[in-house]
Amino acid sequence: MIVLEKLNKEEIVLNSNHIEIIETIPETKITLTSGRYYLVIQSPDEVVDRIINYNRKVYSNLIKVNEV
Repeated sequence: MIVLEKLNKEEIVLNSNHIEIIETIPETKITLTSGRYYLVIQSPDEVVDRIINYNRKVYSNLIKVNEV
């Protein structure tokens, strides 16, 4: 789950596993597999960075659990 900010400054928490496409129109438009979309302030690069960081946290914790 990643935290993003909509154009009206409202924070949303988005399940990154449901993202189908990220576009610049010039805002960043994130379309989900359901067809629903969100316009956010963050750039596409920043959204991708947040997804990568979230996945790192998830998988690093998974590795720690498996090592025990």
